[in-house]
Amino acid sequence: MYLSDLTLSHFRSHKTARLASDGRPVAIFGANGAGKTNILEAVSLFSPGRGLRRASAEDMARRPEALGWKITAHLQGGGHLHVIELWSENGAARQTRIDGKPASQLALGRIARVLWLIPAMDRLWIEGADGRRRFLDRMTLSFAPSHAEATLTYEKAMRERNRLLKDQVRDSAWYGAIEAQMARTGHEIHVARKRTLALLTEAQTRAETAFPTAELDLVQTDGEMPETEADLREALAESRFRDLAAGRTLVGPHRADLYGVYAAKAVPARDCSTGEQKALLVSLILANARALAEQIGAAPILLLDEVAAHLDAQRRAALYDEICALGAQAWMTATDRDLFQSLGDRARYLTVTDRDGLSEVTEI
Repeated sequence: MYLSDLTLSHFRSHKTARLASDGRPVAIFGANGAGKTNILEAVSLFSPGRGLRRASAEDMARRPEALGWKITAHLQGGGHLHVIELWSENGAARQTRIDGKPASQLALGRIARVLWLIPAMDRLWIEGADGRRRFLDRMTLSFAPSHAEATLTYEKAMRERNRLLKDQVRDSAWYGAIEAQMARTGHEIHVARKRTLALLTEAQTRAETAFPTAELDLVQTDGEMPETEADLREALAESRFRDLAAGRTLVGPHRADLYGVYAAKAVPARDCSTGEQKALLVSLILANARALAEQIGAAPILLLDEVAAHLDAQRRAALYDEICALGAQAWMTATDRDLFQSLGDRARYLTVTDRDGLSEVTEI
């Protein structure tokens, strides 16, 4: 699975750029602020969600024109070629067209799988639970594109329930239908997350890799997550008095947290060194890619922004070897081409320069 003939128009710092690719990893280097990450962000939009920066469509438009933007690419994979167009006009929500026909993000998620690791995620193990849930949900989404729809439905129902709680509504008749929907989608979310952890664990234990294995568990920040839909519905009903006092819902998959342990040292990930935490993240991304390749028959597209940071030369070489062994198209950035030295001719090389606020991309 890879993108070819990627074209950016008025996207971020790129007024126009056309990048040809043949499926090999793409190594992008240049000074900080030149526009390297903007290319990766564009590629991240070929999967459901708001992209690796979680930015609005309006924020992605090139300034000062702010006319809107468009991204076009050919997606090769599974013996099929798809032409995918993404665009936004005047700050409106992102639109998608696949092979000339309007399409939903769910449809996009069925044909394109994109995983990423960015510097902001380096603090994953020491930040709040929200970031770890998003990280787990991105991995879950790669295995089950319908996970996005279940999550959106659950969050919408929870917002409605929270409004009732804040308004101190005590009539149980107002809660029944909302809690039934939360129980159905919440259970679906929980099952999908648990299945993802099982797939990651299996993919890690079967691989010989230079990166450490992470023992993973799904825990609740308060109490335990009910294991069945009926139990979750009952728990929501029983929790109304406590939730009324708090003004929000205190039970459900939105209270989950991803707990990781550096297996070889039996040390919680949050207590590991910066380098060890980075290595654990890389290990999980590779495990995700490995498991996904086995499931769908093709490695996903990988986006690795400044991936060489906190990795020594040996682990950088091991990372590149694993990417190539997977057959994955990995879009990687660095400030110095020497950080890609061990890739050799296994990659395509692009340099990005900033010319008075305009990014220019050149193939080397």
